[in-house]
Amino acid sequence: MEIFDKVEEIKGQINAYTIDSVETLEAFRIQYLGTKNSIKPLFAEMRNVPNEQKKEFGQKLNELKVIAEARYEEVKAGIEQQSNKDAAASLDLFAPGSTLGQGTRHPVSIVMDRVISIFEKIGFSVAEEREIEDDWHNFTAMNTPEDHPARDMQDTFYLKTEVKSDIQRLLRTHTSSVQARVMENSKPPIRIIAPGRVYRNETISARSHCQFHQVEGLYIDKKASFADMKQTLLYYAREMYGPDTKIRLRPSYFPFTEPSAEMDVYWGLKTETDHKITKGTGWLEILGCGMVDPNVLKNCGIDPEEYTGFAFGMGIERQAMLQYKISDIRLLFENDVRFLNQFAAAK
Repeated sequence: MEIFDKVEEIKGQINAYTIDSVETLEAFRIQYLGTKNSIKPLFAEMRNVPNEQKKEFGQKLNELKVIAEARYEEVKAGIEQQSNKDAAASLDLFAPGSTLGQGTRHPVSIVMDRVISIFEKIGFSVAEEREIEDDWHNFTAMNTPEDHPARDMQDTFYLKTEVKSDIQRLLRTHTSSVQARVMENSKPPIRIIAPGRVYRNETISARSHCQFHQVEGLYIDKKASFADMKQTLLYYAREMYGPDTKIRLRPSYFPFTEPSAEMDVYWGLKTETDHKITKGTGWLEILGCGMVDPNVLKNCGIDPEEYTGFAFGMGIERQAMLQYKISDIRLLFENDVRFLNQFAAAK
């Protein structure tokens, strides 16, 4: 039949089609594989084929389509391979490489390392622990009762676990949990600082964030006193802000220390910004501190009749914002290269 001859004719055209470029390959695809290709009209001729030959005709049409697809893929692969060879041949192996931009230290890392360095000079060692904590080490051991607001879902990120357990897991709200674990597993004297990331369920704004960094310190020994704490913190302030820095301690409250205090440094009133950040007083709060509550010592297996201690804690982002005059805490977490490049020369 003529229709069968037409199939053979197109088959011969496919095999004889000259394809030597991307353009001729695309022309081949359009003619034999496109939406209006030369093979498609033959399928419409199926109705004119005798019933006993329909099966054979259908097989030949499918074979024709497979041949066209195979030819297209084969030539396409050959053209791509040749293109890659040409590109490799034109590659100048002696051309200078692209210059990679040099990274900079993050302001939080700069300040964190500086704080750690100051306290290491007077014998404090670094203690690090897990960020996913249990209720005991984060709250109970730190003398925070079950009805304390800090335990509320609005302030703390609690974690859901697939395994049922009486132990409540959460993202630590302070690095005081590190102090609890050190006291449980170490015998006094203890002199450590605990740097790390902490989490609070707070609305993100220019002044607050749901994640930030702290450095907390702990000193426990026989006859450790409030005067020892004050002298330690005065040393820190003068190392951090200058040898003439003045400090003051104001009464405050923390569940894990008694008595407790807020420490301010005298920032001055030289500029309008100074007036703004100190609210016209010249004094700026930088950390909280106090004598370790006897209940905390008892919870962690240390005899409060024999040992005393002091603790302190500060937010690193606040210190960084003060050091580098950063007005929005969100800048410290957005990884904007334009912002971070400003600290290329910082030490």
